Amino acid sequence: MISQLCTCDLDGNVTVVLAHEGHIEAPNWHPDGYLIVNGGGRLFRVDLAAPELVQIDTGAATDCNNDHGISPCGTLLVVSDGAQTDGSCLYTLPVGGGAPKRVTAHVPSYWHGWSPDGARLAYVGTRNGPFGVYTIGIDGGDETLLTADFDHVDGPDYAPDGKWIWFNGERDGAVDLWRIPADGGTPERMTDDAAVNWFPHPSPDGEHVVYLAYPAGTKGHPAGLDVALRIMSARGGRSRKLVDLHGGQGTINVPSWAPDSGAFAFVRYLF
Repeated sequence: MISQLCTCDLDGNVTVVLAHEGHIEAPNWHPDGYLIVNGGGRLFRVDLAAPELVQIDTGAATDCNNDHGISPCGTLLVVSDGAQTDGSCLYTLPVGGGAPKRVTAHVPSYWHGWSPDGARLAYVGTRNGPFGVYTIGIDGGDETLLTADFDHVDGPDYAPDGKWIWFNGERDGAVDLWRIPADGGTPERMTDDAAVNWFPHPSPDGEHVVYLAYPAGTKGHPAGLDVALRIMSARGGRSRKLVDLHGGQGTINVPSWAPDSGAFAFVRYLF
C-alpha cells in the first residue's frame, strides 16, 4: 500500500505532499506550515517545505487512532487513544509532544472538533445506546449530550463562529450531513441525496464545508472504496465534486483546512 498525503484547493487541484509506503491517515493542518497524521498508533509531523514523517512524542498514548487535532491557538494536541483504557479516551498534550492529560472519564470517546475559543471539545461516544455527539471542557468534567433520535452519528466539527456543530447522522438507513446549535437544540439536515455523507469540516473563513461522499448503500465508513470529496456552502444548498479517489476511512476524518481556507489536506491510497 502507498499512502499519498495530498492537498486540494477549491478548484479540485491536487498536490501530492508525501508518498509513504505504508498506512497513514487523517491529516491536520497546523498554522505554522506542517501537517499531522497518524499511523501505527503514533502521530507524525510532516513539514510542507521538507516533507518527511517525524514522530511526535505522545508519552503513554501509544495507540492513537485517526481522531486527533490541533487547538485553535496551535499549542495543544488532542488525541483519541486506547492504550491505557478499555476503549478510546480523549487526552490533550503539548503540540510538540509530551505527557498526555486525560479529559474524558467515559469510553469510548472519539474526538472530532475543537470550539473556536479553545474551551470545549466535540466528540462521539456510546453510553449504553447508539453513538451520540458530546461536548466537554478541555479540562474534563461533565459531558453534554447534544443528539438524540439518530441511529448513528460521527464527525462533529465546530463552525468557526462557534454557533453550530456539523456532523454526519444516520436515520432510517440514510446518512446525511446535519448541524446542531453548539449549546443544544434542534438539528438541521444539510444534505439530502443518495450518497452516504461523512465527516463535514467547515472552513476557517466560514464559507465552505468539505466532506467525504461514499457510494449509495455503503454501510459504516470503511476504507478501500472509490469515494469523492465534495464541497458545499456553509449556508446549505447543492454541493459540487472536487476529486474522486480511493480511500474512505482515514481520508479526511478530522479538520484539515489550511488556515487561509484556500486548501485542505487528505490521504488517498494506492495498491
